[in-house]
Amino acid sequence: MSIRTITHLMIISMFLFVTGCVSSGALPVGSETKTDLSKNNYKVIKANARGTDKGFWLLGIIPFASPNYANAMKDLHKQIDIEGKSASLANITKDKSTLYLILFSVPKIIVTADVIEFIEE
Repeated sequence: MSIRTITHLMIISMFLFVTGCVSSGALPVGSETKTDLSKNNYKVIKANARGTDKGFWLLGIIPFASPNYANAMKDLHKQIDIEGKSASLANITKDKSTLYLILFSVPKIIVTADVIEFIEE
C-alpha cells in the first residue's frame, strides 16, 4: 500500500470515529384522542407550561446522560396542578437545543404546552 492510500484510510477512519452513532428521538406514538376545541367548552388554566430535561456529553461526542422526552414530560406535569380536574394538554411542542463548551456540551429538551380544562356547557 502506498502512503497516499494509508493516509486516505486514516482520514476515513478518523471521520467515522468522530461522527459515531447519533440518533434523534421522535415523539412517542401513543393513544391519541381528538377533541373539538372550536367550541367554547374549555378554559386555559396555564399557557406555555414548560418541562425540561438536560444531559451531559463529554467533548460533545461521548454521552454520559442524554436528555429524555419522558423526563421532560414528567417535569411539565410537576409544573401544573390538574389533579381532579377534567384537563388536558394542547399545542404541545418539543424543542431541542445544545450548549457547546470547550470540554463538554449540555443538550436540552424543552416541552411546552397549554393546559386546558374542559367546562360544562
